[in-house]
Amino acid sequence: MKHRLAVLAVFTLFSDTATLSQTPSIRRLDGSRITVAEAEAFARKTLADAHVTGAQIAVVDRGRLVWSSAFGLRRREPPLPMTTQTPTWLGSITKSVFSVYVMQLVERGELALDVPLASQLTKPLDAYEAWRESGSELVKDPRWPLVTPRMLLTHSSGLANLAMFEPDKKLHLHQQPGTSYRYSGDGLNLIQLFIEQKKGKTLDLLMDDAFFTPLGMKRSGIIYKKEFGDEVADRFGAEEQFLAKTRRFPAHAAGSMTSTADDLATFVSALFAGKLLKPATQKMMLQPSLKIRSVHQFSDRFDEPENSEVGRVGLAYGLGWGLLTKTPFGPAFFKEGHGDGAQTYMICFERRQACMIVLTNSDNGEFIFRALFEKILGDTVTPWEWEGYTPAAILESRKNQ
Repeated sequence: MKHRLAVLAVFTLFSDTATLSQTPSIRRLDGSRITVAEAEAFARKTLADAHVTGAQIAVVDRGRLVWSSAFGLRRREPPLPMTTQTPTWLGSITKSVFSVYVMQLVERGELALDVPLASQLTKPLDAYEAWRESGSELVKDPRWPLVTPRMLLTHSSGLANLAMFEPDKKLHLHQQPGTSYRYSGDGLNLIQLFIEQKKGKTLDLLMDDAFFTPLGMKRSGIIYKKEFGDEVADRFGAEEQFLAKTRRFPAHAAGSMTSTADDLATFVSALFAGKLLKPATQKMMLQPSLKIRSVHQFSDRFDEPENSEVGRVGLAYGLGWGLLTKTPFGPAFFKEGHGDGAQTYMICFERRQACMIVLTNSDNGEFIFRALFEKILGDTVTPWEWEGYTPAAILESRKNQ
């Protein structure tokens, strides 16, 4: 009991809020409203009850940031508050931000979505030093020359998530390329390889030039930046124990980005405003390229019935984004991030240009997503079971780690 009261005290003491709209309330997806005070109180209690060390929340409506807040701690010793300006590790949300950059290159004719990646590289994959070991078996597979950037962006290449999780630590194709969904972080890293060789620059510099500098995203980087100093959020485990400082480098398209909820709100606002992609390119990116029928995101079962949560929302994948194609609120695009001591989630609804972004520096962050998104945004459509964001799924995942 004393521990719980102490945590509640921390969340009461350390909160940083910005109400950016002229009205003291947030409009939910169904048109109802929740006051900022109610949203603050609900978030603070929910985060404290779940022992989430620190968190940032941002809400966008009609393409502009209307509310953001930060809760808890970015560091425990000494106790330092999480603020709306604290750079926080995004995990796999990096993939979707990177995908927008990829689409800029597609728009300019610098990358072909449907030309096999192997033929766009200047030499065989295992001839690149960073891929010599992990790519040595993939280049022998007769299916590898069929894999295109489109397949890699839609997670349908047949690659598993990361080579480091394979028994032999090497890349393998587990299915015929282009046939079904199988999440792969290495797929995005392979596109990064092509881009860096073509542009002659590392991804961190390229994305600074493309997004972060022109949009004023000063707390964002694909790698840790010295100007962040010690303000970056540390990461904490299920018992709120310290896990690591956040100093992500080198750049990895699959998940090295550090940012804030406010900076991500700036990013999606620019996307809605047509500042990043031409309308036709953006439409292509957010069109369903692949229908998803898997039971869970990382499941090998592909027999989910139409009346399941996956079928009801029309779960699909576009180019770098998960998609909900059948909701009462219109189509939506989303991305989640998982990492040691960093659990993150964001979703945007195109019709309203409405988004909610939650970043946490805690392994317990997954427990609070559903409650926060339903209460504050009125998001009743995210397929939480497929995402693995139910208590039973989270605890089962921890057992298997």
